[in-house]
Amino acid sequence: MIEINQHLFNLVCVDYFMEFVKNFGKRIELETGRLNYVGVLLPSPEKGSVLLKLENGYNLGFDKKVITKIKVLTRVKNVEIEKDFVVPISEEKKNVALVILGGTISARLNPGKGGVDFVENSKDLFKFYPGIFEKVNVSRVEVPFMKGSENMDSKDWQKVAKVVCDLVNDKNISGVIVTQGTDTLHYTSAALSFFLQGVGKPVALTYSQRSIDRASSDATLNLMCSAEIAVSDLSGVMVVGHANSDDEFCYAIPGTKVRKLHSSRRDAFKSVNREPFCKVYPNKIIVLSEYSRRNEKLKCVVDNKFEEKVGLLKFYPGQDSSILDYYVKEGFKGIVIEAFGLGQIATSEARNSWIAKLKEVQKKGLIVCMASQTIYGRLNPRVYVTGRELLELGIIYLEDMLSEVALVKLGWILGHPSWNVKEKMLENVSWELNDRL
Repeated sequence: MIEINQHLFNLVCVDYFMEFVKNFGKRIELETGRLNYVGVLLPSPEKGSVLLKLENGYNLGFDKKVITKIKVLTRVKNVEIEKDFVVPISEEKKNVALVILGGTISARLNPGKGGVDFVENSKDLFKFYPGIFEKVNVSRVEVPFMKGSENMDSKDWQKVAKVVCDLVNDKNISGVIVTQGTDTLHYTSAALSFFLQGVGKPVALTYSQRSIDRASSDATLNLMCSAEIAVSDLSGVMVVGHANSDDEFCYAIPGTKVRKLHSSRRDAFKSVNREPFCKVYPNKIIVLSEYSRRNEKLKCVVDNKFEEKVGLLKFYPGQDSSILDYYVKEGFKGIVIEAFGLGQIATSEARNSWIAKLKEVQKKGLIVCMASQTIYGRLNPRVYVTGRELLELGIIYLEDMLSEVALVKLGWILGHPSWNVKEKMLENVSWELNDRL
């Protein structure tokens, strides 16, 4: 064990101390005179400071002047990955497929960077997630790409849809688990809900808010619950993840009725405007609402045509309607406006009325849809005079559809020029509308 105390600080130069704190990746105990802190030593952005990644996952910086002692404890205790690791297979268990797309669920701490990196080998993940094999065999693994979900777009959704559909049609596969980063998971789940036709098996999208090598990682329960869903009687696209902050059970939520509602909690994803399909425990399922049943006679077909020139615009008080000129100028085919409450934006009584501009851009071919920025509840433009004024313009009011889902659905529909946009947007294709709300 190495120690540096305050007396040593008084005897040696600062440069020597800074040379010491370049030993990144070591687990240290740091004393400040009042409290002790244990964590992993990280590169510091400022000379004369020490940066620790605490055991709860947070980073904390210290000025060297407040430090009275440093003890080097051990190297970071990462789980060692066996190069010859063999995935366990049991003839008594059903087979599932795993599609890995990146995100925190595929990453672990890189002490030298103070952040996380994707694992180099997809099979390395299994060493961290042994619980998944308690229920199923992971007989096929596909890695179309590895990236943060913030970098995904419609081309990625199209690629994933082809991979998943192929797996669904494999007679030896009971269900498919898709792992992705959380930031745009609900966009991907919406896209797959529309792109995949005739899905008679479960497709469970899941995630992790915390990296796989952290004791507080939510990945294990999420994957175990996803495995339970993958061999269940359900079918279709759904998001599976923590129901609360404890490692107790998960919810399985329709892929078009889910939204990330917290930036960091383990139960970040919530069902919106309907009940989840079910509660999912690692060894049982409790049904909560209507769902589609498994039907392995169906053949999955990919319909992933998509018009990328669609936009999502949040309306705010006093907003200038000339912003719509940009969408027309740039060749956008459709736009979803997040309106207030039941579906209001500035009408003829407002100083910055949108009525004339909405008429103009629609004549130029821009499809205009309306969703609510309240998230919960449904639109009803007939309640107020202002709403009826907007309805008469031909704007498509999307009931209780989430705006992100509306964006994806609009792009999918506009990818089929022969379809009637209004009729198709208001058709309940994959649970995106709830008439009972």
